[in-house]
Amino acid sequence: MKILHNPRCTKSRQTLALIQEKSEDISIIEYLKTPPTRDELKDILKKLDMNASQIIRKGETIFKESFKGKDLTEDEWLDAMVEFPKLIERPIVIKGDKAVIGRPPENVLEIL
Repeated sequence: MKILHNPRCTKSRQTLALIQEKSEDISIIEYLKTPPTRDELKDILKKLDMNASQIIRKGETIFKESFKGKDLTEDEWLDAMVEFPKLIERPIVIKGDKAVIGRPPENVLEIL
């Protein structure tokens, strides 16, 4: 199991704590320090059964300044997330061929 984690994010910390309470073995990826590649993002989106625009953090300054109101393609959103990983919704928990966004943290129970 892996978590794309931001230790400064309350929801991300709560999701990680919930997983650790269940004694699940987890690999913690601080995605702002080690951003996912374009191919990794495509794989994550497939596991989430979502498209790129659905995991964009629209409250982030970079979104408001550079992307708000724009109609980007899937490839353009992927490029944006690679360049600006802050745009990626967090936390994302991946287990096998499934993934969930830990908002709310209890969402992770679906794959535990």
